[in-house]
Amino acid sequence: DDNEDAANALGQLLEMMDNEVATAYDGETGFKVARAFQPGIVLCDIGMPKMNGYDTARAIRAEEWGKDVVLVALTGWNQGKDMQKSVDAGFDHHLVKPVEVDALMALFGASQDKSSNQT
Repeated sequence: DDNEDAANALGQLLEMMDNEVATAYDGETGFKVARAFQPGIVLCDIGMPKMNGYDTARAIRAEEWGKDVVLVALTGWNQGKDMQKSVDAGFDHHLVKPVEVDALMALFGASQDKSSNQT
């Protein structure tokens, strides 16, 4: 997220939920961080400098490690066309800011359930 305060607050919340977190403030850096970190879930703003969230999602999906990542668009853009653009770029979910904590907990809980069922 290009809003550093929002990104840091969300990172702290996720850490309090027992997640390991890496944060970036633009899409280009976010992609590089994700490539090094190889997370199970990526929360990605759409309207970011250097590389927008759609291009970041496409870049992640192009990587072998990125094929199974849960990609979540976290954005203020909530029109039907925005949601379709998210799907087209490879996002699994489209959450509108301000995101509710329960929605995040559900996503992270579902992701943990999925990974514990994999062999």
